Amino acid sequence: MKSMTESLTAITNGIVFTGEKLVSDRVVLIKAGKVSGLISTVEIPEGAEIVDAMGNYVVPGFIDLQIYGGGGRLFSASPTKKTMDEIAQGLVTSGTTSFMITVATNTMELVDEALTTLSDYRHPALLGLHLEGPYLNPAKRGAHPAAYIRKPEKSEISRLLDRGKGCLRMMTIAPERFDPETITLLLDRGVLLSAGHSDATFNQAMDGFGNGIQAVTHFFNAMSPFHHRNPGLPGATFQSDKVKASIIADGIHVDYQTLAISKRLLGDRLFLITDAVVEVNTGTYTHVFKGDRYTLPDGTLSGSALTMMQAVANCVLHAGISLEEALRMATLYPASLIGAAHLGRITTGATANVVVFDSLYTVKHVFLEGKRQ
Repeated sequence: MKSMTESLTAITNGIVFTGEKLVSDRVVLIKAGKVSGLISTVEIPEGAEIVDAMGNYVVPGFIDLQIYGGGGRLFSASPTKKTMDEIAQGLVTSGTTSFMITVATNTMELVDEALTTLSDYRHPALLGLHLEGPYLNPAKRGAHPAAYIRKPEKSEISRLLDRGKGCLRMMTIAPERFDPETITLLLDRGVLLSAGHSDATFNQAMDGFGNGIQAVTHFFNAMSPFHHRNPGLPGATFQSDKVKASIIADGIHVDYQTLAISKRLLGDRLFLITDAVVEVNTGTYTHVFKGDRYTLPDGTLSGSALTMMQAVANCVLHAGISLEEALRMATLYPASLIGAAHLGRITTGATANVVVFDSLYTVKHVFLEGKRQ
């Protein structure tokens, strides 16, 4: 018979970030995939496996709500379960223990194939599908092919929702192209809506927010600019008191000072994504690695080379954001947006997704549902 303590893991000698604050005198106790408690050293149960954090940071696993691939694989280039296995493994070992796999504007056949794969695919790190497009504004398409951008039609969107069987969790849309009824259709089916690739005016964006759009995709990129006579989608985001915005903290998609200004104005409404892709020359997208970013062959910026760990580091090192707040941007805030109270924190009862990293922002250990990876 197995002992009661056999499945216990105690992470000791670390600086623990609970989601709210850093504490240096607590042991993270993990049992059956959950955080069982934050205890003192003398309270460690007999027989627990001891993991010495060696004075490093012990934080909740990172949450990325917009990423296209990992482990050298791009999902849209080969939307299979095998590809998803390799992507998930690559992301988890980098510290991203929860993610929404993303498919950008593509053929409807490819979108259908992705939905078919994901409709019955399960992995503890996968949150679902983020469909970025195809219902965008061609004027702000960025790297998205104009030929595949479509006008939203309720019947087509209903078919997508039915085919996905609940795996479609998030969608980036241009709010100026949607009527309230179509937005309601998506909201009623549990889809989180984010405004992006949009040329919306301030009023159009505010109307979209009022109709239920809760987020903004890769803030400042591929959207109407902030102008003193037309504040556009960025201005509406600043003026909203509820809408959250994702941002790519690589210093390329947005300048670090833009990141710092956005953080000052948005506070806990700004969160991190990577928008990361991998180099690929098959399928709709050709992503060319340029050393610190990816572009299309014509030079159009197409995706980042970030990990979430690097994004956190950039916030601290280049934008004057405290480590605690940068960690919240990668954990607590995205968890709050998707309503996942069990993620993004190290507290009793939370899922034991845990990352240990050192002062150089190098990941040392990753736990997924309490299992060391």
